[in-house]
Amino acid sequence: MYLDDEGPIAGGRELWGFPKKLAKPRIEVESDVLVGSLHYGSVLCASATMGYKHRKVDHDTVLKSMAAPNFILKIIPHVDGSPRICELVRFHLEDITLKEAWTGPAALGLFPHALCDVARLPVREVVSALHYKADLTLGLGSVAFDYIAK
Repeated sequence: MYLDDEGPIAGGRELWGFPKKLAKPRIEVESDVLVGSLHYGSVLCASATMGYKHRKVDHDTVLKSMAAPNFILKIIPHVDGSPRICELVRFHLEDITLKEAWTGPAALGLFPHALCDVARLPVREVVSALHYKADLTLGLGSVAFDYIAK
């Protein structure tokens, strides 16, 4: 996950295990297109476009998917490089107020970079895209499975 603020980078990495790096993510509306970009330093690493407010999505369907649990693999190494923490962490979005949700055509371009290696995961086809406006809280996680303890 690439962010432009060091506080959330440290907090999200240590609490939930989100792998985070300092970069310049941007998202803007340009007429009828939602445009996203990710720069690592001055280099463009990702570019995305989507039809802005193209087709409304059913409110209850999106709200139900937002209320479902999310999972991330939290791996923190020991000083010798071996795994010290290796956990499957479950977390939920909380206090969700979904204001609007939209789907539409989308495109994604990923570009090679030595340290921002998003292009290593090839995108063969964009099968769906969704943008929404919501108020929410990222709840604290719980360990669903501890790989080292088991």
